[in-house]
Amino acid sequence: QVQLVESGGGLVQAGNSLRLSCAASGRTFSQNTMGWFRQAPGKEREFVSGITWPGDNTYYTDSVKGRFTISRDNAKNTVYLQMNSLKPEDTAVYYCALDPKHAFILTSTRQYDYWGQGTQVTVSS
Repeated sequence: QVQLVESGGGLVQAGNSLRLSCAASGRTFSQNTMGWFRQAPGKEREFVSGITWPGDNTYYTDSVKGRFTISRDNAKNTVYLQMNSLKPEDTAVYYCALDPKHAFILTSTRQYDYWGQGTQVTVSS
């Protein structure tokens, strides 16, 4: 069993930054691709960013490229999402997820077997 716990969400003004963290436990963190997704009210959950093991490959959805950075600290079993220049349209519940099957990044929610409970990010204009 895998447990993923996100933290770091909050309310910020547009243009500011937040760093989300996702701590993994219960299963080896190693050799697993990790992803960040988000879900805004009334919308489907969407891929934001992913990172492979041990962290040399990353991928971002177009809307966050140049503003968000994903990273992982394998010694701490933690993945991060640094979010800069936040916009009101970034407002959503952010989820981290673990893909136990693939060594590359996939953007579909169906490929990720384990999910955190989510953390709310609200960006005011």
